[in-house]
Amino acid sequence: MRTGMLTVADLVQRVEAGMVDTVLVAMTDMQGRLQGKRCSARYFVEEVLQHATEACDYLLAVDVEMTTVDGYALSSWDTGYGDFVLRPDLDTLRLVPWWPGTALVLCDVERLGDRGEPAGEPVTASPRQVLRAQLDRLAQHGLRAYVGTELEFLVFDDSYEAAQRGGYRELTPANQYNVDYSMLGTARVEPLLRRIRNEMAGAGMYPESAKGECNPGQHEIAFRYDEALVTCDNHSIYKTGAKEIAAQEGRSITFMAKYNEREGSSCHIHISLRTESGEPVFAGDGKGGESALMRHFLAGQLDCLRELTYLLAPNVNSYKRFQTGSFAPTAVAWGRDNRTCALRVVGHGSSLRVENRVPGADVNPYLAVAAIIAAGLHGIEHRLPLEPEFHGNAYRSQRPRVPRTLREAAQLFGDSKVATAAFGADVVRHYRNAAQVELDAFDAAVTDWERIRGFERL
Repeated sequence: MRTGMLTVADLVQRVEAGMVDTVLVAMTDMQGRLQGKRCSARYFVEEVLQHATEACDYLLAVDVEMTTVDGYALSSWDTGYGDFVLRPDLDTLRLVPWWPGTALVLCDVERLGDRGEPAGEPVTASPRQVLRAQLDRLAQHGLRAYVGTELEFLVFDDSYEAAQRGGYRELTPANQYNVDYSMLGTARVEPLLRRIRNEMAGAGMYPESAKGECNPGQHEIAFRYDEALVTCDNHSIYKTGAKEIAAQEGRSITFMAKYNEREGSSCHIHISLRTESGEPVFAGDGKGGESALMRHFLAGQLDCLRELTYLLAPNVNSYKRFQTGSFAPTAVAWGRDNRTCALRVVGHGSSLRVENRVPGADVNPYLAVAAIIAAGLHGIEHRLPLEPEFHGNAYRSQRPRVPRTLREAAQLFGDSKVATAAFGADVVRHYRNAAQVELDAFDAAVTDWERIRGFERL
């Protein structure tokens, strides 16, 4: 067991010794954020462990601002905004080093059973359940997914409160120039980066490295790959924890996909498959050392990428990343170690894997990984042939393009037969509505760009 992970017996012992007084009981919402309760440790041990806890079902039916919106079958004024059950997954129980005396557990979301449905049934639109369903499908083929997420962010010397008061304008980046791979550049921010790395390690994660990126103040902390659900759980905890640690240091971090007109922040997702016994299955006797199964998996990615892009890029801002020559992809193509393609094949032998370069740092990891697995299974189950790899600059190619806007991606997702077959019509309708809510909010907004462009000159 990794440092920081707890068994129930460990937790009970720490609670009795006065070492832990608070347990964070959390689920992941549609935006990939942790939502839940801070429970007293005694109450968690005496009540929540056995009986779980409840939360309002609007947590899966609101927008980014936590505003109640129309269009969801799961939760609405018409259904009374009732509760659902947060069932702790004790495999996720861990210490939270950046808060004293605190542990955390992630939950699966279940039906309460008071509206005629069976109690204990999973809430299918919950992101963690969306991923679990695809992992179950993969298991029917005797396969398990291993995933790594590479999450970039921007660091500012301004606190979150100061940034908000200033309308998020004229913030001071933690670096003043491009620090991509610069040891000096990361040294300028190392006290913060070191805290994040070490305290994530203390929460049961396996940090690998930190490096600078191109946009001033942009950095990335990489973590070792793991089974898909573990990686997504860690991703969500890390993202929340990094913000909390930055706030404690009087700084702010943003995971926006595109904060300004310079380089966006990505979340490249690496995936490989293994058998139930742990044997890698992507390596084989193909031209590039790949197996037939990997070729089908990759063909499925290409075939489904446009119609599943919404789950990889869920916000209006997500699509601002997809600019020519920006290291964010525009072409639906695959290549070996080719960063101009949406899908990049890297590694060799047991490390052979696919990197999906479409997601930005704003992605919900559970939904994105579920989409990647669903696309791969589509390719495997239909034995799709793989087109030749792309050589050269995919930005200048005539390949099909990644959707240009959320509106285009949402339409493709809503009409997708692959999505409906993989996730179920109820889940597709739920997230198609989430996209429309985001679009309606953006369409009603008056932006700084419009004011600057038109205040005097129009």
